[in-house]
Amino acid sequence: MSSSARKSLENRKKNIAAVVGVTVAAGLLGFASYTATKPEEPSVATAEKGASDPAASPGASAVPRKGAYPELEALARRDADDPLAQGRADAPVVMIEYADFKCGFCGKFARDTEPDLVKKYVADGTLRIEWRNFPIFGEDSERAARGAWAAGRQGRFWQFHEAAYADGAKDKGFEGGRLKELARAAGVKDVERFAEDADSGAARDAVKKDQDEGFKLGAASTPSFLVNGQPIAGAQSDAVFERAIEAAAAASSSSGSSSSSGSSGSSSSSGKEGRQ
Repeated sequence: MSSSARKSLENRKKNIAAVVGVTVAAGLLGFASYTATKPEEPSVATAEKGASDPAASPGASAVPRKGAYPELEALARRDADDPLAQGRADAPVVMIEYADFKCGFCGKFARDTEPDLVKKYVADGTLRIEWRNFPIFGEDSERAARGAWAAGRQGRFWQFHEAAYADGAKDKGFEGGRLKELARAAGVKDVERFAEDADSGAARDAVKKDQDEGFKLGAASTPSFLVNGQPIAGAQSDAVFERAIEAAAAASSSSGSSSSSGSSGSSSSSGKEGRQ
């Protein structure tokens, strides 16, 4: 076989492997998204294990690490300069959130659960949260997503996120003037620049990149989460996320210990806080 033929065959194999990986990932997150409007339902992994499994009891991890998938875990960007993320870039656990500012359950999570996770796990370096704009409720959702991205350009994404998810905020809509109000509430210094950024091609491209990622994975509703590659559907209770994070952290620690024991050297990295 000629070298060019071998190269062509290798490329075809790589393409097939990539398609298979994306198909598996789409099925996983698609199933998770199916139950996203049921906040108190058990996680995907728990549902697969069945109620008869002792590990599915309330005292066990709701998200066993055997339910995590490398294809999904690899989606963590770990960009220390990402204004739409908070927590150390090298945190052992990354939670990716696909959400829409018009989504009521996303707002419930933002108000009732996320602040506690930030205090408990982001603050001590265990957790990093990476936001993905995933507007699925029409143009108003798209405007809010672009506004959030624009606020991030001035280091105020998370403050905008808080203002946009305040109780009743979504009912007021996200048209141009309303976006400026939220920007001011978020402490954005240059509101005119914010408005220009929100209406820019760069904002549309950034939102579409996140949106395409979510659709490619099969997400059909919001919020959808990945915790080190493990899908979680909907605005679950604090306990579900806590168990998922702690299980992922324990698995990461165990994996790190195994790796370091087989090597004579050591290394360290200091992640930069993503929140500004």
